[in-house]
Amino acid sequence: MALKILIAEDEEITLKHLVNALQLEGHEVTGVSRGDDALRLVEDRRFDVLIADIKMPGMTGIELLGTIRERNIETDVIVVTGFGSVGSAVEAMKLGAYDYVTKPFDLDELVLKVAKINERANLKRENVALRTFLGLNKQVSIIARSAGMKRILETIEGIRDSDCNVLLTGETGVGKSLLARIIHYTSRRQNLPFLSINCATLTEELLASELFGHEKGAFTGAVKLKQGLVEIADHGTLFLDEIAEMAPNLQAKLLKVIEEGEFFRVGGTRPLKVDLRFIAATNQNVRSAIAEGRFREDLYYRLNIMEIFISPLRDRRDDIAPLADYFLAKHLPRSNKKITGFSREARDVLMHYSFPGNVRELENIIERAIILEKTPVLTAPSLPQNIQLFQIETIQPDTVKTIEELNRTYAVKVVDLYGGNRTKAAEMLGISRTSLWRLLKEEE
Repeated sequence: MALKILIAEDEEITLKHLVNALQLEGHEVTGVSRGDDALRLVEDRRFDVLIADIKMPGMTGIELLGTIRERNIETDVIVVTGFGSVGSAVEAMKLGAYDYVTKPFDLDELVLKVAKINERANLKRENVALRTFLGLNKQVSIIARSAGMKRILETIEGIRDSDCNVLLTGETGVGKSLLARIIHYTSRRQNLPFLSINCATLTEELLASELFGHEKGAFTGAVKLKQGLVEIADHGTLFLDEIAEMAPNLQAKLLKVIEEGEFFRVGGTRPLKVDLRFIAATNQNVRSAIAEGRFREDLYYRLNIMEIFISPLRDRRDDIAPLADYFLAKHLPRSNKKITGFSREARDVLMHYSFPGNVRELENIIERAIILEKTPVLTAPSLPQNIQLFQIETIQPDTVKTIEELNRTYAVKVVDLYGGNRTKAAEMLGISRTSLWRLLKEEE
């Protein structure tokens, strides 16, 4: 990844050689001959690396470094000192310099030091834990038992060599953020940053600052320059969750980033260039939002190069059992319990529940059940009462039941729910205890 480098060196020939050498490495390099000029630049712009000579007119390298640290300007500093002046280099290291080189120096040595800074920056920006998790193909296959999810993974496989923007749609909790990470970590940008933000959780002003950063003094409380996610994620992927909640003014700024690859920090006057892939997600009907004037149609088309709809969990019931097994394995280690699986009744209850909260709700249900369970298997009584009462009947000609049969089956379940207390069960069913007794007797 290219770094933004500032070189402060008063020897014209040396400055020229340094600029050329680092430009050949693909970096964006600016050169000045005075320390005070360098200070003005680092206060106005962001530089990843500052290479400063110890002795310069206007301001020495040591003074420049000290001022940068006092003002909390974030940049790695490499100082250049003359042979025999190692004491100055030691002083610079104490002030927070990243490294130093002595004159006359080997250009290859300096290039290597810059490369190490670049490598360290990339490591800081990567989400190593998520990349490791999603790199395990078996984790993906666990949640792709249904035909619908398999088609989605086939689509993701088909775009892995493309940088196209993607729009993920579907109900809350279906796993849009997880799929966004899978798209990134199976793409050509997988070793570059993946950052995300929920557009519905922040005010317009805060979201603008988080996305685009701000200049020092841009508003009250902006005591120093701040990089936004657009800038930090440069060359990687930015995931915008709940994109339909973004204010129209910010939508226009985002469109400029997508179309022209440039943006302004809040309070900034100079455009900054970025190379980003965008993945957006929403649980809303975007077409309706466009018709109502809440969402820009041109932004929709720029984000919707590839749209992937994730169906609700109730429509891909083949995924419920493997997801339940996965969440049991995920949360069990923290419980210090030995639960080997699900009872037949518990699994049947899960399979017949509608999961309005989708995968997120299923995970919460399993995590709660683990806490409550007191036996070696996860049983139905450990599941929430509301899902124990809920059943979906799949009607086939050979499975049609009479009203009496349905009443008996339901009555048995309610009695079991209240621990055999028939009086309480009759009260909840709205029938007399005698009527309940007759229903149960017919069942027997």
